[in-house]
Amino acid sequence: MTEASMMMSRRGLLASAIALGGVAALPVPAWARGRSLTHATNGFGTLSGEDIRLSIGAHHFTTGARSGHAIALNGTVPGPLLRLREGQQVRLHVTNHLAEDTSVHWHGLLVPFQFDGVPGVSFPGIRPGETFTYDFKVRQAGTYWYHSHSGLQEQAGHYGPIVIDSAEPDPRYDRDYVVLLSEFTPIHPHEIMRKLKVGEHYFNRQMQTATEGDMPLAERLMWGGMRMNPRDIADVTGATYTYLVNGHGPADKLAFDFTPGERIRLRFINGSAMTFFNVRIPGVPMTVIEADGQPVAPVEVDEFQIGTAETYDVIVEPGDGAHAITAEAMDRSGLGVATLTSHKGHLATPPRLREPVTLTMADMGVGGGDHGGHGSSDGMDHSMRDKRLVPDDVKVGPGVDMIAPMPVDRMDFPGLGLDTVDHRVLRYTDLKAARANPHRAVERELEIHLTGNMERYMWSFDGKKFSAVTDDPIRFGYDERVRVKLVNDTMMAHPIHLHGHFFELVNGADHMHQPLKHTLVVQPGGTATFDLTANEPGDWAFHCHLLYHMHAGMMQVVTVRPFPEPEGDA
Repeated sequence: MTEASMMMSRRGLLASAIALGGVAALPVPAWARGRSLTHATNGFGTLSGEDIRLSIGAHHFTTGARSGHAIALNGTVPGPLLRLREGQQVRLHVTNHLAEDTSVHWHGLLVPFQFDGVPGVSFPGIRPGETFTYDFKVRQAGTYWYHSHSGLQEQAGHYGPIVIDSAEPDPRYDRDYVVLLSEFTPIHPHEIMRKLKVGEHYFNRQMQTATEGDMPLAERLMWGGMRMNPRDIADVTGATYTYLVNGHGPADKLAFDFTPGERIRLRFINGSAMTFFNVRIPGVPMTVIEADGQPVAPVEVDEFQIGTAETYDVIVEPGDGAHAITAEAMDRSGLGVATLTSHKGHLATPPRLREPVTLTMADMGVGGGDHGGHGSSDGMDHSMRDKRLVPDDVKVGPGVDMIAPMPVDRMDFPGLGLDTVDHRVLRYTDLKAARANPHRAVERELEIHLTGNMERYMWSFDGKKFSAVTDDPIRFGYDERVRVKLVNDTMMAHPIHLHGHFFELVNGADHMHQPLKHTLVVQPGGTATFDLTANEPGDWAFHCHLLYHMHAGMMQVVTVRPFPEPEGDA
């Protein structure tokens, strides 16, 4: 394929996508017509080789007491584990048996942009009854995953794990397990979106009462005046979610066997739609060796927070017995649980849920870097009125209900609720690339604000909601080196994902060892910065990986091509 054909007109592509599915009414799916559906299997098998076939269809899914509609791949939720090898060619034939368009995005994989799998950005999507073949060379090793980029299908089960084995064997471990974290709800995703638009606190059962806690009266009045709640940690919670490990809820009693003395590699993937997880194995230290599939210098921790769409690989050496792999939702409304056991059939007892998390002034961008600090209530109220604090390129309107007046770098923050625990917790500042990166000076700096109106459930970049037809993309010249600063003007943590690239976290490591990632959590009221070498030509999605935030508008297109663009290529 020539470079000219690769750099196809996005305008024409978008028009095709709209003609295929954006305007015409979609057929009514089987679940809505009351037809009986095949029951999806909890968990997944493994597929490998150069030709892999995936079949996407509507199914029924059950875990514990919850049961409902699901979208399965090859009949399983999650979809099959794709086990590939660095350097191989792979052809992934995806057949759509749904009554609506679908897609597959290979999250974290470096692929030609026309195989990235984002309808309206890199290809038109896969129509009902059609098969689309993704054909590319595997250019990397590590732990990744795949998921739909069509509508809200990811929430319904359309996701699965990827493991790419290195061309060089790794002698550091004896056994290897994928631990894919996600969630299931019997409520249809579009109904969840409707409920969030009606009231963003719909699923929150941990709202703070008038007398609860030790918050000063002035601060309570401030929260009330902003019509916000300090327990607004997660939009969708354990009130409707069952948290899954490899498609299994706690009632399924999932177990991973091992022999005492073995070193075990656990590949943690956060394949959820909306959930940050706090991961720990009580009594068992974890040595982090990879972040987002990229090797890092080993760092030993007792717990880490994994944002939606992130991956962390760890090595553990558990002693004889049963140990609880615990993935606690960040808002502490539920757990995903599995057991590491050296005695088949023996299960560990998971720890109890910890106390709910409460936001503070620092999470509003008022109280500095100290999560526990309290600032002046006048600071936030002033920022809401004084639009002089708003950068010129941030569109102020109904979609922006707050601007952080004093945002600071929060790369050293371990995650909401983990700043007060008495054990070792992973921070971005702990990460250093295991291999030296080529060092290049930054040529340009770019600042992007994460904006929203929580009450109206509107989310955006720089106050502008994404529109596939009228968007003004973020433009990078091919091979340009850019420092990107993300400023979170909201009170929620956002996992921001850039397709098609790895970027380097500006986290205090020396320039040659800034860790590579594809997804970056930007803490509430804080900033996070990365260096990007834009060396993958094409049009790429850039978005918050909280599914309903992206669906509500927190997405943009990044276009990488020579400046100026070729005549006639929009």
